[in-house]
Amino acid sequence: MSETASGEAIPQRMRVISGSTLKVIALIAMLIDHTAGHLLNHIPACTEVWISTPLFELSAVRLLRIVGRTAFPIYAFLIAEGAFHTRSRKRYAANLLAFALISEIPWNLEHKGKIFLPGSQNVFFTLFCGLMLICIYEVLRDRPVKCAAALCGVLALTVLLRSDYGMGGAGLVFVLYLLRERRIAQCIGGVCLCSAKYYAFPAFFLIFCYNGKRGFVSGRALKYLFYAAYPIHLMIIWLVIRQNGWSF
Repeated sequence: MSETASGEAIPQRMRVISGSTLKVIALIAMLIDHTAGHLLNHIPACTEVWISTPLFELSAVRLLRIVGRTAFPIYAFLIAEGAFHTRSRKRYAANLLAFALISEIPWNLEHKGKIFLPGSQNVFFTLFCGLMLICIYEVLRDRPVKCAAALCGVLALTVLLRSDYGMGGAGLVFVLYLLRERRIAQCIGGVCLCSAKYYAFPAFFLIFCYNGKRGFVSGRALKYLFYAAYPIHLMIIWLVIRQNGWSF
């Protein structure tokens, strides 16, 4: 058995997933989600309803998007873990902010075919704000009034920016950090905070199986390749939409 600092006993045989494996799963899930939501939704065969009930309809696109809902909770968890393990939170935050800015034009093009889209910002801004919540808490935790005010300010910023997943997404990063030594509570709390709760279960099952190890993704080049995959795939999707003359 393996124990967290809180004393929770988790069977060792279940702790088999490294941080690198989670990164790969999240990346694949994100690619599936965005491909289904922005490309396959233009193909009639993929939007044809297989099962229809008063509460639920299932098509190929809907199924793939359900699979894609696994991505964000895992990314939120990885940011929370990264905040704990990183040697420099300033550098970590700078990287997230840099890729938020780099990804903004690809994000705008993929969603509306426009370079400038003030009403919506990409998910890197949400992850950056989540990390800011963690940093503020660690610095001001002994001054509760200032801490609460600063935390509310960051959450308000996510609303102002209208970043993807917004205040709930940044809050999820923060809660996963606060509960990182209580894996069971972390997973239950994470599911409760996700808007698509039923779809979040697979993500938090994978997180429950996390073994605390970095895994095979190491070195600066590979790390930045995972960051760069986000704006690159957005540009590819935009080019495919444009090439086929589909609407955004």
